[in-house]
Amino acid sequence: MGTPSPPNPQLTQQFLNSVLSQRGPSALPYSEDTKWLIRQHLVALTTTFPSLNPQTASFTHNDGRSVNLLQADGTVPMLFQGVTYNIPVVIWLMESYPRHAPCVYVNPTRDMIIKRPHAHVNPSGLVSIPYLQNWVYPSSNLVDLVRHLSQAFARDPPLYSQRRPPSASSIPNPNPNPNPIHSLSPSPSLGPNFGLTPGYPMPPPRSYPPSPYGSSQRTQTDDPNEVYKRNAVNKLVEMAHSDISGLRKSREAEVEGLFNAQAVLRQREEQLNRGLREMQDEKEGLEQQLQMVLMNGDVLDDWLRENEGKAKLGSSLDVDDAFECADLLSKQMVECTAVDLAIEDTVYSLDKAIQEGAIPFDQYLRNVRLLSREQFFHRATGIKVRAVQMQAQVASMAARAPPHVQHYVS
Repeated sequence: MGTPSPPNPQLTQQFLNSVLSQRGPSALPYSEDTKWLIRQHLVALTTTFPSLNPQTASFTHNDGRSVNLLQADGTVPMLFQGVTYNIPVVIWLMESYPRHAPCVYVNPTRDMIIKRPHAHVNPSGLVSIPYLQNWVYPSSNLVDLVRHLSQAFARDPPLYSQRRPPSASSIPNPNPNPNPIHSLSPSPSLGPNFGLTPGYPMPPPRSYPPSPYGSSQRTQTDDPNEVYKRNAVNKLVEMAHSDISGLRKSREAEVEGLFNAQAVLRQREEQLNRGLREMQDEKEGLEQQLQMVLMNGDVLDDWLRENEGKAKLGSSLDVDDAFECADLLSKQMVECTAVDLAIEDTVYSLDKAIQEGAIPFDQYLRNVRLLSREQFFHRATGIKVRAVQMQAQVASMAARAPPHVQHYVS
């Protein structure tokens, strides 16, 4: 038994929100990422075609499996020979909807039968039209489906009414019209009745359910020009829909290609931004190195200016006087290094002397011990002086660095 939703649009939306938000065993078997689109399709359908009412019902598959699904039950308007009629249908939204087309069934009443043969409806009532066969996700929708159903049914009505026995109060027509279609024309307030009356090419009409879309006065004409005009218009409409379907598919393919190109461009943008950041970091490092080179260049320029006059003295210049220590720490470092190297040369000479037997062994040991102690103290002093010089150099670089580099150092 189906669970119908109320006809009010607001209540219909509340009904769809309720059934699509259920969880657990009673949840409808639709994908979570498509439920919003299903709700949108059904709301648009009931707004455009109020005669179709969304509800839930049990659907039995060919393998006997039953599942609770959404359906749109009601009537589809059909304009036939100038009069609007209603065709009862049921539109089932299968588990894979909207990625795949729904199942549409013509739902005849007990006094109706399905026309055989019919181009789009099989004896069981299953409808197959080009729009269903060419269903394209996500552009295809229920509103366009019902419009195509209405056009297909208008070209070839799918239902006939069963012949009823004449009532006792019926009065035969004493002046029969040779054209039964004209003589049995329905009034504007009645729907179509496609009966199977023997001897007539078209059955006598009877009333369908009243149409919410209104009806117009039927024009009684058998003018071949009018018939040709209607057939030509229907053919042009079908060709236009076919062209639109092909154009839609090509445009969707183009949009998909543009989306792929956009993804590639975004990846390239990220790569370019990453490369730009690396180049900026490298630029900052080169600027720091340039500051160091400029500082060392200034020191060398100052030294050259101070010693330019001394170079002109020629051979009278003492080599030791050509170099002057910049500060006391540098002078102390030079003295410690000179003593260390001198002791190293002395120990080497003592090694050569002991090998040649020039000095006794006990004297060699005594001198090496004294020299090694003195060398140790000078090396320790040199290490301390070097540490102090490094701290002073770092402080001087920080003071002369640009503001943004000082911020990083701090």
